[in-house]
Amino acid sequence: MGEAVAAAPSDQTRPTRFVIPDLCNAPALSIVVLVGQLLVLVLLFAGGPLTWEGLALKSLYVQWVVLTSAGALCGTRRWLAQMGLARGALIAFVMITMLTLAVSLGADRVVAGTMSYRSVPVDWTAIAKQFGIACIIAGMVLRYFYVQQQLREQEQSELQARIQALQSRIRPHFLFNSMNIIASLIAVDPDTAESVVEDLSELFRASLNDAGSQVLLTEELELCERYVRIEQLRLGDRLRLSWDIGEYPDGLKIPLLTLQPLLENAIYHGIQPLPDGGTIALTLRFDRNSVHVRITNPLPPSEYRNQTQGNKMAVNNIRSRLNVLYSNAAELTAEAEGAVFVTTLRYPYREFEDSVKEASRA
Repeated sequence: MGEAVAAAPSDQTRPTRFVIPDLCNAPALSIVVLVGQLLVLVLLFAGGPLTWEGLALKSLYVQWVVLTSAGALCGTRRWLAQMGLARGALIAFVMITMLTLAVSLGADRVVAGTMSYRSVPVDWTAIAKQFGIACIIAGMVLRYFYVQQQLREQEQSELQARIQALQSRIRPHFLFNSMNIIASLIAVDPDTAESVVEDLSELFRASLNDAGSQVLLTEELELCERYVRIEQLRLGDRLRLSWDIGEYPDGLKIPLLTLQPLLENAIYHGIQPLPDGGTIALTLRFDRNSVHVRITNPLPPSEYRNQTQGNKMAVNNIRSRLNVLYSNAAELTAEAEGAVFVTTLRYPYREFEDSVKEASRA
């Protein structure tokens, strides 16, 4: 068996969600303010004489509308993400237009210099124009959000297929060796044979899981232990492991089948060629919002160095998965350092984004 690809749930069965981009950070707010100011210039050039007073008043008005709308969308982002497309878009549209109306009424009273509607009537014509412009712009912005979301979903669908192809690949030699181990143990040690079957089934279940899914770090480490138990039955005392797992949050997650293939790579290219075997050391540290993993294995003799090309293939496959999931925020390196081969992995921990993705998939 070379590859096994799980059937992903049909995208047509998933309800389309209304997802607002993250407007709760400084770069996004800077873009919002810039776009608002460009709108001010358009409105200023489109009507009436160009004066500093007009620029100041229009800037103040538009920025109030833009920032209050961005704040409202930021505060309700998670709530809107749980709704359907039509309902979420309608609520966001009404929210923006009502905030525009409120700011327009407030601006009208500020310009009038009094809160009394009897002494100075409300300029409903100007407010109606402002309200109409806000409706058009809000509709265009929400339409833009929708198109961007559709493009992201299309890209995700294509990338999920790539991730699944990389994730579900199981080396045939490992399967054959595991089956031989089970066959040899059935008669002499049926309990151990049963344990190997359970470990092997868990590895296959993981390889057929949803592409790109995140699992708890404890689950990934347990999967690694299952794999190592099978390989120790084959290699015996030649395979020695040193685990150094630091403290990390209980909810810390990792892309499924990230560490196990790296361990498999280290055993296959570092331990198997050595008659006396060696030690594989795995160190994991959590530093603020990033995870650092270091795996070392002894280098094989020079006559086996031509086989290390597989090292690059395995690492490149995992690097491709990480690039799809984290873009440039993750890093995976593999290189020789003296007498050992060192693989280092770093990826970010994004709790908020994970929760939004899980809500959109629900």
